[in-house]
Amino acid sequence: MTAAFHAPTPSRPVGAVRHAYMPAMKPLLPALIALAAASTAAAAEPPIRPGCWESTNRVVSPIHQTTTTTRLISAADVDRFLTGPINHHYTCVYPTRRVGEGRLVMKGKCTDSKGRQLGVEGRGRYTATSFHVEATIAMNFLGLPVQGRATTDARRIGDSCPAEPAKS
Repeated sequence: MTAAFHAPTPSRPVGAVRHAYMPAMKPLLPALIALAAASTAAAAEPPIRPGCWESTNRVVSPIHQTTTTTRLISAADVDRFLTGPINHHYTCVYPTRRVGEGRLVMKGKCTDSKGRQLGVEGRGRYTATSFHVEATIAMNFLGLPVQGRATTDARRIGDSCPAEPAKS
């Protein structure tokens, strides 16, 4: 079996060989531009829909604690909401933070108002209207290293949050 040799044509540089199975690149260019535009448009879409979200946070170990909150999430808050607490108790920094294709991964540290730190490593799944995250937490308690587990389950409940009843 001998390899086919095609003589160079004026449209190709001297020495360039195009095999019969290799398509011309010009028809591919519009398709690549369209794909890039679609990718950019998809990237502009937030991974979850802004609106009113109810989230249930559970500390599974070392002690059990469950809290449920309702919060209005703006488009600017989506990324922070997906990958860490949005509250006045912690300031979190995640050097590892990946959100895409329905999955999220995070790894970082959270610091409370007294300067206490905890390591957080989590992964989860999301849709436009819900998400679930499981995390491990590492901290020191009375000088001893302690590890814990936590989960967050959240769901979008509407475009706006219900008004809180007036306090009497």
